[in-house]
Amino acid sequence: MTTTAPDTDVLADPATARRLLELALDHGPSLEGLTAGEILEWGAEHLRTPLAVTMSMQDTVLAELASRHAPDADLIFLDTGYHFPETLQVAADVDKRYDNRLITVTPADDAVPELYRTDVTACCLQRKVEPLGRMKLPYEGWVTGLKRVDAPTRAKTPVLEIDKTGRIKLNPLAAWTDEDVDRFIADNDLIIHPLTKAGFPSIGCAPCTGRVAPGADPRSGRWAGAEKTECGLHT
Repeated sequence: MTTTAPDTDVLADPATARRLLELALDHGPSLEGLTAGEILEWGAEHLRTPLAVTMSMQDTVLAELASRHAPDADLIFLDTGYHFPETLQVAADVDKRYDNRLITVTPADDAVPELYRTDVTACCLQRKVEPLGRMKLPYEGWVTGLKRVDAPTRAKTPVLEIDKTGRIKLNPLAAWTDEDVDRFIADNDLIIHPLTKAGFPSIGCAPCTGRVAPGADPRSGRWAGAEKTECGLHT
């Protein structure tokens, strides 16, 4: 079932933030040596709400892991309004394949149309960062697919961190390589985004994603021509 997240504030209350910080300090270092599945199991056991597993739909590794290790977790898809049709199809296929609830989060009604033409940073803020902030309100922790090999800006990504709102942020794939991802996809016959086989190793919104030459930085097709390497969700 697909639903829409509420339009609400993002900050964790002080008591919850203190408890989550204590959890992070007590358990963070020990999580570094665990498998991705064990990290999700830790989150499901120690947090008082379901995990919110964010998915770009570039691949479906996190959906598979959540279905096995955090069956109560919610899968979160940020529908910016500018995705490739193939991305929307992957989201629909994920909704059919897994029992975890899929929540589709959309921009506010007053989001400026085609803002990417004049200000890509403001566009990402309106269509990704702000919706993610609203989405996080009911949750104590959220999960990302960040990997240290993705980009220099992600090279020191920890498995567990506290985000700007005081919530737990889990990055269970932080230590994975691209080969690890490919192997997991093949071994488990996962849903594949077709554009990843057509020269798009990193997929975002259609207007701001281009093909990448063989051997080039996989993220070089994102925001080509702009002084920008991250959308703002993780910075």
